[in-house]
Amino acid sequence: MAPAAPLTPPIFDRAILHVDMDAFYASVEVLDDPSLRGRPVIVGGTPEGRGVVAAASYEARRFGVHSAMSAARAVRLCPDGVFLRGRMDRYAEVSAAVFAIFADFTPLVEPLSIDEAFLDVSGCGRLFGAPPEIGRRIRERIRDEIGLVASVGVAPNKFLAKLASDLEKPDGFVVIAPGTERELLAGLPVRRLWGVGKVLGGRLEADGIRLVADLLARPRAQLIRTYGDHMAQLLELAVGHDERPVIPSHAAKSIGNETTFGEDVADGEQLVGILHHLCDKVARRLRAHDFVASTLTLKARYPDFTTHTRSVTLPEPTDSDTEIRAQARDLLERALGRRGRPLRLIGITASNLGRPGGQPELFPDPQRVRQRDLDRVLDGVRDRFGAKLGRGLPRRPGS
Repeated sequence: MAPAAPLTPPIFDRAILHVDMDAFYASVEVLDDPSLRGRPVIVGGTPEGRGVVAAASYEARRFGVHSAMSAARAVRLCPDGVFLRGRMDRYAEVSAAVFAIFADFTPLVEPLSIDEAFLDVSGCGRLFGAPPEIGRRIRERIRDEIGLVASVGVAPNKFLAKLASDLEKPDGFVVIAPGTERELLAGLPVRRLWGVGKVLGGRLEADGIRLVADLLARPRAQLIRTYGDHMAQLLELAVGHDERPVIPSHAAKSIGNETTFGEDVADGEQLVGILHHLCDKVARRLRAHDFVASTLTLKARYPDFTTHTRSVTLPEPTDSDTEIRAQARDLLERALGRRGRPLRLIGITASNLGRPGGQPELFPDPQRVRQRDLDRVLDGVRDRFGAKLGRGLPRRPGS
């Protein structure tokens, strides 16, 4: 059971989010084929019983189907299941869009897999609000921009954040406020602690230790003698202590944003407006992480799901809204051709990233300098008052 919401907003000295995409592979299949909604979708394996289940929708899970199960058993449990071959390229594409949302809030993102991650948002309060508000905003953006649901846990550390995200799946949102950890943990099964697997869990339960409270009631020295030195770490988790940092897997290689339309869009001016909005988001993220980009890539997906990309190498590395908009518009015109075609998805990615401040220009373009300064001023305004402010300000001709 999730903890009750506090009467006053909790104060986090350290704030960790765990975001877990619910039934990710199966949910992507439903996203791309809405006729599957409400049906038991099983990704991996075949209706003939060959292979292994990689993922199952919640409708399929009600029949007992789960990942790593043989397809033969899944067929017996759920004979009317819809078996689909996995599409890892597509799942990776959607995952990248999800992780791009994470990166809008913090650079401290530690992927656990293609569909879940830890985020350290401890220093993000002035920009984006309190940690629970950040968690809600991330969850809403995943739903609104991508069309999927995620479960989010907010807590003072990684162990508690992951525990929180598991408490109300699917589409859950749970906050474990500092100071409430012990009360929450005491009533949970001891198997909820990281490191308590099938064998150790069986031993503990055979010794009468079924709940975390039962574990804490035993003398520490006795537990360590009986179960080994690793029990010391379990006892730390049992009282909600976990000092492990969020460790980003690697430096960013690219920064991008994309959007999938609810209905195909054919109007050229509407597409340009949407593309400009995506460009502004990419440019802002470049500046936030102190990057400039040397390459831009436009992605366009058509109603038949074919995807085309167009790239350009920039004359100079940039983080400018105006310059990225202009280049992206040229790429869009090349992708659409003279007659134009409706699009299902559009996206822009900046790559070949580097740090600004290389060889200084002897005669810098004053207009470019002013635009760069304006971009940074607008970043501060949007951080304080909202992302939409400032978008109506005039820009250079041709932008």
